[in-house]
Order: sequence, then C-alpha cells, then structure tokens
Amino acid sequence: MEAIGDVSRAGLFVGGLIVCLLLEKLFPLRESVQPRTQRIIRNLAFAGINTLIMRMTFLGVLSAVALWSGQHRFGLLPMLSLPASVEVIAGLLLMDYTFYFWHVGTHRIPFLWRFHNVHHTDLDLDVSTAARFHAGELALSAPFRVAQILLIGVTPFTWVLFEVLVVASTQFHHANIRLPEPIDRFLNKVIVTPRMHGIHHSMVRGETDSNYSTIFSFWDRLHRSFNHDLPPFPVGVPAYRDPDELTLWRLFAIPFQKPRPWRLPDGQVPNRSVDS
Repeated sequence: MEAIGDVSRAGLFVGGLIVCLLLEKLFPLRESVQPRTQRIIRNLAFAGINTLIMRMTFLGVLSAVALWSGQHRFGLLPMLSLPASVEVIAGLLLMDYTFYFWHVGTHRIPFLWRFHNVHHTDLDLDVSTAARFHAGELALSAPFRVAQILLIGVTPFTWVLFEVLVVASTQFHHANIRLPEPIDRFLNKVIVTPRMHGIHHSMVRGETDSNYSTIFSFWDRLHRSFNHDLPPFPVGVPAYRDPDELTLWRLFAIPFQKPRPWRLPDGQVPNRSVDS
C-alpha cells in the first residue's frame, strides 16, 4: 500500500505539474514578480529535499498507521458500520474537514507559523508553490495526521485516495490559472479554486487569515472564513520582499530566525491601497 501511494502521488504530481504549467502560460491569473523558471526550479528543489527527508522518516509511519487502522477496524467510521462506499466518502470528508483545523492552527499558533511562513513567503503564486513546504512543517503535521487516521478510522485505501486528492487539489488551487468567472463560481461552490486560494496568499493579513480549506471549499463557509469576491493582490509575506532572502538554503533557516512583524520593509502595513 505504501508503494502504491508513493507511485500514485509521484505520478499525479508530475502530471499535474505539467498540465498546470501549460495552463499558467496560456491563462495567467497574476503577472509574475520573479523570473518564472528560476522560481520553479528553486521551489521544486526545496520540495525534493523536504520530500526525501519525510520519505526517510514519517511517511512510512503514516502508511503503517493506516494499515493497522484498516486491519483492526479502529476509530469512528468502523463503529458506524456504514456501507463501504459511504465509509470511503465519509472518510474523505472527515479527513479534509479535520485538516482545515490544522491549517488554521499553522496560522494562529506562532510556533507552527514559523514553519508555515516559508510557504507564504513566495513572491509569486503558481503550481510550484504547492510543493514549497518546509520539512519542519511536514514533520510537525505527522502526529496530527496519525491522530486523524486513528480517530476517524480510515482504511489504507481511503488514506491513499485522500493523499492523492490533496496533491491534485493543492496543485490546482495554487496554480496561476485564470478561470472564466462563471466556471470559477460554479466550481467554488464545492472545491477550492485558484482565485479563492490566491486570496489566502494575499499580503493583507486579514485576507491571508481566510480560505483555509484544502479540497472542499464549504468548510470555510461553515466557519465563516470564506473570502472570494476580491481582485488579485500582491502575494507573499510583507516582511520578506527581498528575493536575496528567499534563496534555497535560506528558506530552510527562516523558521529558526526571529519572527518579523506583518509589515513592509518601509514600515507600512499592506492593505488594498498598498500594491507592493
């Protein structure tokens, strides 16, 4: 099951990357701030190193936990004795819903934000940003993800399916793709779209602290953290606007440096009247 999950995630990641890169070139939502190729290479290199670290440590643990949970029928869903298909759907919904709270926590808990901040420091937002997560954040999420599997009681199949959907959804909603507005509004009733998640990466703090959903958008509506009808705005963290501070190796160091206040180098706090 672990090998199947690895192959599924890897194949989907490469395929999704190629498709999104092509669509970004044809239908861009925002203009690029940095040289595109250089950024993509850096983000993918950063992701590759972090994925290798996680593959050697925590991914095997998660797979083993999912296998144990499935074999012993441990957790909430097995107790409900649902039909197999309903159990899979319920498992996906509950995994995605509980992950919403993890994402909120990475913004509201200062220690977790130190690591999640690295993801938000990207000066542009595209499909490569979907892979820009610090190994520290991935490691810190491992106990939460173990708890998800055990308490919800998902099977290995449901866990792998959820991981695959997370990869696809994360690539899609980080992609710099401009969808026709009617299509965006239609899709956004159910799933997270690039326009919706772009607001989450805004330099305006109140906008960044919204739109936490990963796959299904209705969790934000449920918790009144949904934000949609806003035009594209410069993305990133205001205190990190210097590209020289965002090199590959410096990204690893950011969580261990003194946190910076949410304002631009000139002292201004970004709002809808401040463009950079």
